[in-house]
Amino acid sequence: MELLWSNKVLAAKDISKIIKEYIGWEKNTTYTVIKRLIDKGAIIREDPGFLCKAAIPKRTIQIIETQALLNKLYNGSLSNFLTEYIGNQTLSTSEVLELERIINEYKL
Repeated sequence: MELLWSNKVLAAKDISKIIKEYIGWEKNTTYTVIKRLIDKGAIIREDPGFLCKAAIPKRTIQIIETQALLNKLYNGSLSNFLTEYIGNQTLSTSEVLELERIINEYKL
C-alpha cells in the first residue's frame, strides 16, 4: 500500500519487482497479496496492464489502525495510552508546550 500511496498508480509487475528487491517475495506471492487487497476493496485494478491504485487513502488507514491499537492495548482509552507513553518519555519543555497547544486546540 505504501508503494501505491507514494506512486499513485503502478503496474502489478512493477510492484512485484520492487517487493522482490526489498522484501524478497516471489512474483506469485506479491500477486496473491494484490488480489486479496483488490477483493477487500483496498486496491482498484485498472486494465489494460494490470494497473493498481489505492482505493483507500493512507490517512483513513492510519485512523482505523490507531483506533484498533488503542482498543487492543488500552481498552480504547486515549488517556490511558498517553499516560503510559508520556510516563516513559523524557519530554523537553518545547515538547510539553507543543502537546499543551495541541490539546488546547481540540478542547470543546
